[in-house]
Amino acid sequence: MALLARDLLAQDSVQATLDEIAASAVKLVEGCDAAGILAVRKGRAVTLAACGDLAQESDRLQGELGEGPCFDLARRRDGERLYRIADLTQPQPAWERFAARARELGVGSMTGVLLYTDREDFGALNLYARRPGTFGKDIETAGWLLASHAAVALADARTIDQLEHAMETRHAIGEAMGILMERHKLSEDDAFNVLRRISQHHNIKLRDVAQRVRADHTDPA
Repeated sequence: MALLARDLLAQDSVQATLDEIAASAVKLVEGCDAAGILAVRKGRAVTLAACGDLAQESDRLQGELGEGPCFDLARRRDGERLYRIADLTQPQPAWERFAARARELGVGSMTGVLLYTDREDFGALNLYARRPGTFGKDIETAGWLLASHAAVALADARTIDQLEHAMETRHAIGEAMGILMERHKLSEDDAFNVLRRISQHHNIKLRDVAQRVRADHTDPA
């Protein structure tokens, strides 16, 4: 646990910390097949980090349906900050639609920790397993430690929207670099330097340069 805490504190950005938290949950918690950090802003779900397809698809489902254990936990007023579903193959009256779709994905059990609440905003660290009965009380220490670091990392980002914007920027730049690498046979570093030089020369934000490269690539003309 001490080594994990040191590794998380050594990350150089909020996004890197969140990514490492999700990956560490899969590595450290026995039986955990996927993990993710889900944020909800005014009813809209945003996956801030995910390790494994189960986490991404479950987050998508909860956002699409507007129901699920994360939403349920955030609405509780009894101070409870942790949920545990021992066997998702059994009926789940609280969120029948989500449970049915999650079973189709192959989720057998899941657990999660609420990270924070702020009016209509909240986040949760969620752990998934394909096998029912995977998560017991013995995983709570690891879950709380990981969730605590996630909460601190999220507090460093002034808003969820700000962090989501940064994620979109990173994706746009990565896609533009891939286009340049393929089109001009450049290395990853060279492709990034091309984008950076254009940005500096024309005084345009790097993200806007990347979006222009993507637009030109998809323009049939």
